[in-house]
Amino acid sequence: MDLGIHYATFTHPEWQTTLADRIAATAKVADEGGLSLFTVMDHYFQMEMSGGPAEPMLEGYTTLGFAAALTERIDLGLYVTGVTYRHPGLLAKIVTTLDVLSRGRAWLGIGAAWYDREHAGLGVPFPPVAERFERLEETLQICRQMWSDDDGPFEGAHYRLAETICVPPPVRGRVPVVIGGSGERKTLRLVARYGDACNLFTGEGPDGVAHKLDVLRRHCDDAGRDYDEIRKTILWFGDPVAESERFVREMDQYAALGVTLTSMMPPTDDPAGWAGALVEQVLPRVSG
Repeated sequence: MDLGIHYATFTHPEWQTTLADRIAATAKVADEGGLSLFTVMDHYFQMEMSGGPAEPMLEGYTTLGFAAALTERIDLGLYVTGVTYRHPGLLAKIVTTLDVLSRGRAWLGIGAAWYDREHAGLGVPFPPVAERFERLEETLQICRQMWSDDDGPFEGAHYRLAETICVPPPVRGRVPVVIGGSGERKTLRLVARYGDACNLFTGEGPDGVAHKLDVLRRHCDDAGRDYDEIRKTILWFGDPVAESERFVREMDQYAALGVTLTSMMPPTDDPAGWAGALVEQVLPRVSG
């Protein structure tokens, strides 16, 4: 099992003067310690359940560029970009730039967006959910075209691009696409058609993840897609350092389902110290 850190809050003591230092230290520990993925959220405002807009929130791709300059091995991505946040042609260019400058370490995490308050607050259009999923599918198609040999036009219901040029291209030819969310009717269908990986929540435990993966397998069958091509990743809620026995036990269960990457959120005011404990105490127990 590979492990990753999802850096979901910037609210730590004296964050006004230590925010950059804490991010830098945590990313470096994760990179040097052998963790596989470093992600941050992609929001304009902090989520309501984490304190809301009064709490600090950084723009996602700028933050990843900062982390890329400080690291050498760890993959970098957003969990996840809302489709409404950036025009898809610009999004493909932005994540490609991150991939080129990190020497092939970028992931594109993307979803349909949901946080209406941040859209209203900053004047960003927030279409109804059905339209957002339509835009998500077109965005996935545009990214695929921009990372191909076809640099011609794209004509969709919501987006029209005269030229899908992307130079330089991604280091690996294309950036791996992680589609976040577990909606059985739309999201997992898009994973089957366009995703290199899914990212599922573990709120309902291994049984809940097993059910979502069964749904994904059926969508793959319908789409003629090899289910085994899709990497299965999860976001685990809890503290694997403080709850190491439960964590190791559950990782065995998730691994049996085909999950190969688990990300966790630092639960303390010392994310770098926590990352060090994760590397030293937990990673060796699950990475065999």
